[in-house]
Amino acid sequence: MSQKAWARAGKAVGVVALLVFSLFPAYWMFSTAVDANAATRGASLLPTDLTFEHFRRVLDTGGFGVYIRNSVIVAGGTVLVSALVALLAAVAVARFAFSFRKAILVMILIVQMVPLEALVIPLFLQARNLQMLNSLLGLIIVYLAFSLPFAIWTLRGFVAAVPKEVEEAAYIDGASWGRMFWSVLLPLVAPGLVATSVFAFITAWNEFIFALTFMQDSSQYTVAIGLQKFFGQNTADWGAVMAASTLITLPVVVFFTLVQRNLSSGLAAGAVKG
Repeated sequence: MSQKAWARAGKAVGVVALLVFSLFPAYWMFSTAVDANAATRGASLLPTDLTFEHFRRVLDTGGFGVYIRNSVIVAGGTVLVSALVALLAAVAVARFAFSFRKAILVMILIVQMVPLEALVIPLFLQARNLQMLNSLLGLIIVYLAFSLPFAIWTLRGFVAAVPKEVEEAAYIDGASWGRMFWSVLLPLVAPGLVATSVFAFITAWNEFIFALTFMQDSSQYTVAIGLQKFFGQNTADWGAVMAASTLITLPVVVFFTLVQRNLSSGLAAGAVKG
């Protein structure tokens, strides 16, 4: 074999190994979820008897459907609001000159450096004073505080990379600012908007500490908290845990599948645009 053939074979082996390494946890999770003897065997690589009883039990007796609905509302609200606000803020800091513009950008970076755990008690007290505990809206607002700085900073690079001549040409053709924003600027920064939306969605979907602290009513739990119902003090119902984990993973997979093409182009563009 030639050197190029060996190189191609080595790359193929590496890709396969990386694929197996990445997909193995998902396979293990699903194989345990459909194992009828998971309660006694624990997590298993090969199920002895196939069953979907764990999924039925999670949805019927675990109240997990309510938790999924709450998480969809919280994650969806966080994505929509953060995308809109971050895009408008990115246009402002990238296109307009105003006082303290650089200071605002520095503050955005500083906010991203603050550990989330340090904000649990202050935000809890503030939410209690505003009577927003046990409120999905309150949880959305909290998640916006974490997702917006990243989204604004990322989208600023995409907006700044759009040549001003493109906007000026739209103005010359008689387009209003709203038409230029919707028909010219938005399509050009859409990959960056998708990349930041994925970050906001995953942050809101997987977050546990703030959801546990703010939500004291079980009817307002998200999936991250609801998963804890299947863990006892000294034991765990592994079949139900893995079935619930599979259900939690599916919306993320669907969302990623829908946006993965724009996500990959957005990440590549973000690596070279400043």
